[in-house]
Amino acid sequence: MTSVIAAKPRILCVEDDADIARMLSEAMTDNGFEPFWIGSATEMDAVLRRESIDLVVLDVMLPGEDGLSICRRLRMSSSIPIIMVTARGEDVDRILGLELGADDYVTKPFNSRELMARIRALLRRSESGGALTRLRSHPLIFAGWRIDPTRRELRDPGSVRITLTSAEFDLLLAFCRNPGQVLSREHLVRMVHGGLAGPDERSIDVHVSRIRQKIEPDPNDPSMIKTVRLGGYLFTPTVEQA
Repeated sequence: MTSVIAAKPRILCVEDDADIARMLSEAMTDNGFEPFWIGSATEMDAVLRRESIDLVVLDVMLPGEDGLSICRRLRMSSSIPIIMVTARGEDVDRILGLELGADDYVTKPFNSRELMARIRALLRRSESGGALTRLRSHPLIFAGWRIDPTRRELRDPGSVRITLTSAEFDLLLAFCRNPGQVLSREHLVRMVHGGLAGPDERSIDVHVSRIRQKIEPDPNDPSMIKTVRLGGYLFTPTVEQA
C-alpha cells in the first residue's frame, strides 16, 4: 500500500528583523510548517509568483513598502490568510490592518507558541471551514444572498461572487446560523476565532464593518447586521437552507 504524505502548510514570513525571522522560521519548522522568510515587499512578490503559499505573516514596519500597504495590495487580488504583526500599543496600525483585510494580528513582543496556535486556527478556518462548517455544510440563503460553507463562497442576489477574508466569511456564517439572536462580541470571538482573537474584542467590530460594506444596501444605516447597545450584534434576515 502506498502511503500518502500530507504536504506541509507553507507560511511566508515577511519580516526584516533577522533575529525574529530566524526564531519564527525555527518555530514554524518545529510545528510542521514549511517557512519562507523574506524581508521586503519586492521579495514577497517574487516568492508569491513562483511558490504556492498558504498563509502570510506580515510585519507592519518594513523597509520600502510597509505592511499595511502590502496588506491592502494583497487583498485586491487574493484571499490568502494574513496575520499582521504590530508593535505593542500601536492600536491604529492593528485596527487599520484589520480594516484593510488582515484576518488576525499579534503584537510584539509575542509568544511564538501563541503565533503558531493562531496560524493553525486560521489555516483550519481557511482550508476546511472549521467546526462551524463541519456541523452544517448546506448552503444558506438570506435576502437573496447565498453563502456556501463547503465552497466557502458568498454570492450576491445576482449570483456574483463576493470576496471575503477567512475571518469575514466565518463571522457572516456565524450570523447566518444564528439569525434573530443577539450575539455578544465575546460569543462571536469564541465562535469565529476559537478564543484567539487577541487582547480585546474590537476586531469583531472591524470585521462587521467590512462585511456591512459588502452586503448592506446602505452600510451607514445597516439593516441586516444591527448593533445592539451593550449586547452585541443581531442578524435580521430570514435564513433558509438552499
